[in-house]
Amino acid sequence: MQIDRERFLGAMDKQSDIGGTEGGGLHRLTLSDADRRARDWFLDQLEAEGLDTRIDEFGNMFGRRAGTEPDAEPVLVGSHLDSQPYGGIYDGALGVVAALEFVRTLNEQDIATRRPVEIVNWTNEEGSRFQPAMQGSGVWAGAHDIEQEYASTDADGNTLEEALEEIGYRGETPAEPQEAYDSYLELHIEQGPNLDEADKDVGVVTGMVAFMWGSITFRGEANHSGSTPMHHRSDALVAAADVITAIRRIPGTLGPSTVGTAGYVDVKPNSINVIPGEVTFTWGFRDPDDDVVAEAAERVLQEAEAAAKREGVDWEWEERMEASSVDFAKRTVDAVQTAADDLGYDSMQLVSGAGHDATHLASICDTAMVFSVSEDGKSHSEVEYTNPDDCYKAADTLANAALTLAEPVAE
Repeated sequence: MQIDRERFLGAMDKQSDIGGTEGGGLHRLTLSDADRRARDWFLDQLEAEGLDTRIDEFGNMFGRRAGTEPDAEPVLVGSHLDSQPYGGIYDGALGVVAALEFVRTLNEQDIATRRPVEIVNWTNEEGSRFQPAMQGSGVWAGAHDIEQEYASTDADGNTLEEALEEIGYRGETPAEPQEAYDSYLELHIEQGPNLDEADKDVGVVTGMVAFMWGSITFRGEANHSGSTPMHHRSDALVAAADVITAIRRIPGTLGPSTVGTAGYVDVKPNSINVIPGEVTFTWGFRDPDDDVVAEAAERVLQEAEAAAKREGVDWEWEERMEASSVDFAKRTVDAVQTAADDLGYDSMQLVSGAGHDATHLASICDTAMVFSVSEDGKSHSEVEYTNPDDCYKAADTLANAALTLAEPVAE
């Protein structure tokens, strides 16, 4: 099958106007007013295609196209519409729009499939306003307790449950699979440089890296920065700086695929004239090997203990999120690979270094992903860019792989 290039790219343009920024990016935080408007747009598209729509109690949105065998296990295709703060227009949304174009093409070409087809928009994949990331798919797949996730709060103290109700997207369907699913496919931008550097058309994703996020808090003593001698100081920021530097260096001692990041720092009282009394910062490590991630986490805690001793400060740590590595099922990976080959696209297989909703879906059914090229590997910023040709090739690959799994019925 061949999707409609102009219709697909036009839909990408329309969604990017909702929460679009002056810098050409997207500011569409989960459960914000911009997210509500994007959801309204998506729901309109589902209904225009005659799909049976439902919204579950966590705000996950589904549209179902019937198969010739109603009781056959459906194929699920989709991604997410929420964005990072001042992020790019492709991250997540490209996968939702590609799933929509897949169903539009099935309808336009009057292609019947044995299996029902569902497309989905997952709630809060990004984890930027409420934590953890991949929250909606995690609740749906049984990885998270819904009541606990309802109680998660944003920086202003609003709970996720309140935000869902405020935008009108707390549905009535239980946030769990209502039946067995055959498979799940997700298209996403790579968010890394591998495809671009290798001059490939599309990526065939074989699995996900393991990762662990945590935070460390150092508590020293706030004091006057001019009159406190150096040997009388208990400087929480110095301890934090030592560990943050270690986070940058630890991956190089573990392996070529290991990455580590300290992405958030909160300094109190954060004044030019006061020795910092308390500092909280986050750390995160990723690697295809679960044991390597565990070793990196152990190493950073050892560094924290040593830094606390040197600076005479107290410390504590909290684990924020952990996910084991995931190997996608061979038959779904093969469906993506075959689609790319049959379409004549130059592809490469790779493991995702970023987390995606497919992480949770792999525990429910056979799962795989398609990656589109990210120019210069940029993402989570307004400069994120995937050119129209690469958007189309990835969506074309997704549609044909999904069609194979859905099992077209000959007239």
